[in-house]
Amino acid sequence: MVKYEKIIVATIMAVGLLLLGLCIKGGIDNFTNKDRRVTVKGLAEKVVDADKVVWTLGLQESDNELKPIFGRLDKKVKIIEAFLKEKGLEGKGEISVSTFDVTDNLANVWNDNTPRYNYSVSRSVHVTSNDTKFINELIAKSDELIDRDVILSSNHADYEYTKFQQLKPEMMAEAISNAEKTAKQFAENSHSKINKIVEAGQGEFSIYDADIPYKKSVRVVSTITYSLKD
Repeated sequence: MVKYEKIIVATIMAVGLLLLGLCIKGGIDNFTNKDRRVTVKGLAEKVVDADKVVWTLGLQESDNELKPIFGRLDKKVKIIEAFLKEKGLEGKGEISVSTFDVTDNLANVWNDNTPRYNYSVSRSVHVTSNDTKFINELIAKSDELIDRDVILSSNHADYEYTKFQQLKPEMMAEAISNAEKTAKQFAENSHSKINKIVEAGQGEFSIYDADIPYKKSVRVVSTITYSLKD
């Protein structure tokens, strides 16, 4: 009986020592690997169509009397509106016209050079549309206004991409996937494997103008830190 008790005690001690050894090894491994990590960046980029545009057609006239200026500007606004309608804008965009912006040239004379005209007046026609490609094509035809005696003082369009939030989850997933690929490649080169994500940012989003006016480049960069293991 005593013999069996000694065998049991010895077995328990052996198992205990084995478990203790495994725990010690695990602790050493954790201590060794706890500072082994890699920080990588994942990039995702997508070119999309802008979904909103505001096209501004500026007009300016000068004269010694205001009434003739207002009349000429009103006439030019009507010519622009007719031009836009002829080109198919109706149903694809909205037109708005700014108020008159009057400058009294004589009130701002700081030297002996007397202005040629007493007044300068500006006014703008604004076209707002979601059909950005159509407006881009229409802008290319705006030189035709010259043949209608309309000289624009300014002619520019501001394109926007407003559906950013809808695109965000897809691009975040792509950026994280690309970051993981980079981390795996780094780990492979250092004879390791990636383990858990230690730190991860929400990603930095930015929107840039693309080469084509009505296109936008949407970019996200995610920074992720992985722990490494053998």
